[in-house]
Amino acid sequence: MPEICRFYGIVIKMFFKPKEHEPAHIHALYDEYVGIFDLNTLEMTEGDMPVRAQKMIKEWLQIHKAELNTMWNTQLIVKLPPLKD
Repeated sequence: MPEICRFYGIVIKMFFKPKEHEPAHIHALYDEYVGIFDLNTLEMTEGDMPVRAQKMIKEWLQIHKAELNTMWNTQLIVKLPPLKD
């Protein structure tokens, strides 16, 4: 699964298989925690990510929503900048 970004110990990845892996989403990893976040709603749909990490991930998703949707639709992964203070 290609890595898109890393910040504050959180790793953001995306994996897709056309028509088999909908809806558009990212995978977030933080220590032993995992979360899957919907790119449209920005909500965690699966996982056990701590609330503080979820808030940072949602903030990052909001900033990069357009780029992430483009990646999902084109299946071309690019690295994105991390969340900053």
